[in-house]
Amino acid sequence: MSEPTEDSLIFSADTVNLAGLKVLVVDDDPDSRDLVAFLLEEYGMEVTVVASALEVLKTLASAQPDILLCDIGMPDMDGYMLMRQIRSLPPEQGGQIPAIALTAYAGESNQKQALKAGFQWHLAKPVEPMDVISVIVELTKK
Repeated sequence: MSEPTEDSLIFSADTVNLAGLKVLVVDDDPDSRDLVAFLLEEYGMEVTVVASALEVLKTLASAQPDILLCDIGMPDMDGYMLMRQIRSLPPEQGGQIPAIALTAYAGESNQKQALKAGFQWHLAKPVEPMDVISVIVELTKK
């Protein structure tokens, strides 16, 4: 997937309706989680934040978020392993959830690895807020 273009970065909370979209954010860094949650909540999204891959799997078992934003570099189970595990789940348990990798691993090989693991998009940290919104709009066709 390519980076969003300047033309795609014209979204504001007034021009795009993402209200009520359920987003699951996983990152082991509290500051990163809080920043992403704040951004998404500004657009009216319902955000659940968790700190580990295991928490993602527990959340998917009990809830049906519309999209997943996932860090790659987490302890115990990294984002690649998590995504492969999610993709092995049936659809009703979240196996087909659209997913964005938000990661400090920014190289082309990292992007290819993320897409191969089952992510639809790869964004390098630090992410531009409008890039995140643009990708969510694209993946959810809002």
